[in-house]
Amino acid sequence: MADQQVAARYAKSLLDLAQEQGTLATVKQDMDLLAKTMSESRDLRLLLRNPIVKHDKKLSILNAVFQGKVSETLLRFFQIVTSKNREATLEHIGDEFLTQYNKLMSVQVAEVTSAAPLTPAARAAVEKMVKEQSGQQDVSLTEKVDASLIGGFVLRIGDRQIDESVKGGLRRLRTSLTDKTYIPSLN
Repeated sequence: MADQQVAARYAKSLLDLAQEQGTLATVKQDMDLLAKTMSESRDLRLLLRNPIVKHDKKLSILNAVFQGKVSETLLRFFQIVTSKNREATLEHIGDEFLTQYNKLMSVQVAEVTSAAPLTPAARAAVEKMVKEQSGQQDVSLTEKVDASLIGGFVLRIGDRQIDESVKGGLRRLRTSLTDKTYIPSLN
């Protein structure tokens, strides 16, 4: 929990700095890359959490990984984070920055899981549903495929979930059949 709060503060500071400098779009791309790299590289996450590795060594590794791929602003941000011994929070800072960026830009993030890849018409219908549910006009939709759903979809919008899958329907039906609240009428 403490790492999440620290990450939120660093992300907010970076977001404010990028806005002030007019480099918000560039920093957003950099943070997308950081979040993607951190989620895909278990070794990098473990290295940044390791208290035995010196902070200057961690900074040189971050520079080696990201040099030429990210802006100078993010490289300087790495220097600040490592000088404060907060390298372990970098994995959370990327995600937190993207959350705050989406909130600032009024983008609703949603995730749809379906039994088969969505057609363009189905994608448009899901985006329309997200817009109606959230009241936001911009939608960032992440699609996943899970054949175990059999059919339909599961839509997650923030902390809400809409389960319109066949698997979910069968589960609800099973629950209602095993629920012993049936009272026979004797008319």
